[in-house]
Amino acid sequence: MTVIPPSRGMRPRGLWPSRLLPWLLALGLLASSGGGALAAKRPFITLASTTSTENSGLFAAILPRFTAETGIDVRVVAVGTGQAIRLARNGDADVLLVHHRASEDRFVAEGLGVGRRDVMYNDFVLVGPGDDPAGIAGLADVGEALGGVARARAPFVSRGDDSGTHKKEMALWRAAKVDPKAASGDWYREVGAGMGAALNISASMGAYVLADRATWIAFKNKRVLRVLVEGDLRLFNPYGVILVNPQRHPHVKAKEGQAFIAWLTGPSGRAAISAFRLEGRQVFFLPGS
Repeated sequence: MTVIPPSRGMRPRGLWPSRLLPWLLALGLLASSGGGALAAKRPFITLASTTSTENSGLFAAILPRFTAETGIDVRVVAVGTGQAIRLARNGDADVLLVHHRASEDRFVAEGLGVGRRDVMYNDFVLVGPGDDPAGIAGLADVGEALGGVARARAPFVSRGDDSGTHKKEMALWRAAKVDPKAASGDWYREVGAGMGAALNISASMGAYVLADRATWIAFKNKRVLRVLVEGDLRLFNPYGVILVNPQRHPHVKAKEGQAFIAWLTGPSGRAAISAFRLEGRQVFFLPGS
């Protein structure tokens, strides 16, 4: 497995230029982590996915199993959901694995993707400083909690990057009837960064932040932060996988991409996802479980 961070040839909030990808491949900048001539000869797919699946360590745990079983390498572009979808829309990925159902359904409805398969789920948590200046700890209603943050004008860090987490956060603010953008640059700070970076900024500021649970558990710099609100059904976080439509982009590796999707949603992939642990805890769960 190779992970291609957004800092390599990718603008933080823009698109990976379609014209650039073939040159990067030709130059070997996306070479497999398997190394050497053997890895270079292996078939591969490019997977556009989220920072949460990478930051949590899930891909590092499960993708080598897929490669060992199939001989197909997976080259991961780990960005926010919105940017991952734009990459797939441009044909710069073979498979899309993200976590914003409305965007996924729209991607398929527009003929950009072939089908959508449920992969796994976890949840979001509202994290904040232990002294909790907004007084929201233990609330069962995440909308009430966000309203409390806004009323207290307590610092809140938003990823601000069109990721699945950012989309969820904005939907929760709307449900709470709060427009945080009106306070942008004041108590509401949009950082335009991935989950790990947003958590680091929150830890340094003692600010509130919405995080996916897997990245939160894997995060080592918690400092004053702790989980304050969890369990609201609106914090449910499902992930789906989609093959980029080869009729739109004939260069898409449909055979290898379908093999990956079949593995991921089949017995081997499901077992690998279920077996993944952080601090001894299961953090991704299978549909229906």
